[in-house]
Amino acid sequence: MTPNTKIYRVLFVCLGNICRSPAAEAIFKAYAEKAGLRVDVDSAGTSGWHEGEMADQRMRSTASERGYNITSISRPFDRNKDFDRFDLIVPMDGQNYADLRDLAQTREEVDKIQNISQFIQSTGDTYIPDPYYGGKTGFHRVIDLLEEASAQLVSYVETKLKLDGGKT
Repeated sequence: MTPNTKIYRVLFVCLGNICRSPAAEAIFKAYAEKAGLRVDVDSAGTSGWHEGEMADQRMRSTASERGYNITSISRPFDRNKDFDRFDLIVPMDGQNYADLRDLAQTREEVDKIQNISQFIQSTGDTYIPDPYYGGKTGFHRVIDLLEEASAQLVSYVETKLKLDGGKT
């Protein structure tokens, strides 16, 4: 694979930015690195409830068991910066998708938002369930879904980079 000159920027978004989106960030980083993609990956929440906090300990522990290191610190989505900074914004569920679309002010901003469901094909799931109020199996399920989504997202980003020649 030839190296690209472009760094593709991906932002994952959930409600509190302490479970699903930080896990998506860590898992996608690992998949992108393995594929040799140059990416900048971050995560945010549609709320600021947990701003400044580390990811939920249960998610960090479950991810660690699976070989992923979640290090991000929770932050709210920044309408004034994130639409400009990122090439792709991936909400974890329909409500996050709707909230982000409500914040978008241009067609270009709307077009950057791609629901996670388009990257989960084998299971038929249409969102990443919030494991916060559930047990350990919920956290494993989230990681299973995010691994599938990350594999598909790597292909998506590779295609995007090929289409623009890796230069934009």
